[in-house]
Amino acid sequence: MLHDGFEAAVQKALATTGANPRRLTLELTESVLVTDIDLVAAKLDSLHELGITISLDDFGTGYSSLSYLRRLPIQQLKIDRGFVQDAVKTVRSASLVENVVRIGRDLGQTVLAEGVETEGQHALLAGAGCVLFQGYLYGRPMPLSDFERHVEVEKGTPSISSELLAS
Repeated sequence: MLHDGFEAAVQKALATTGANPRRLTLELTESVLVTDIDLVAAKLDSLHELGITISLDDFGTGYSSLSYLRRLPIQQLKIDRGFVQDAVKTVRSASLVENVVRIGRDLGQTVLAEGVETEGQHALLAGAGCVLFQGYLYGRPMPLSDFERHVEVEKGTPSISSELLAS
């Protein structure tokens, strides 16, 4: 990210592969942000102008500062799995997670919860307004061939939204 030519390399990769930049999310850890904030902001602006989504990964675990959320073109916050795990254990942790979701939504950012492993965690986060989730509750790492089979099976299974549209 901080190397000269990073944005050009991303542009070249997009051009070479034909990938849609609107389907690309660049995840940054907070440690990248503690360097030259103005340089990082300029690079992120340039990448966002291409259509790339910028996500702040592991939010809250490192050098979190609300000024990053105000100054940088970040479209997504990823709540660290440690916060997700603790959210169902204590009222204080649940309140913290709920407020991170609220802050992200108030700033027009999507919020993704990492490490969701139980229905209770999902329910708490969904109740707080979180709509994006990652974790073992939804699937475990698997070989590509198994994943491809899983996707094919899912294609044949009507989703809730398609069932509602049909009725």
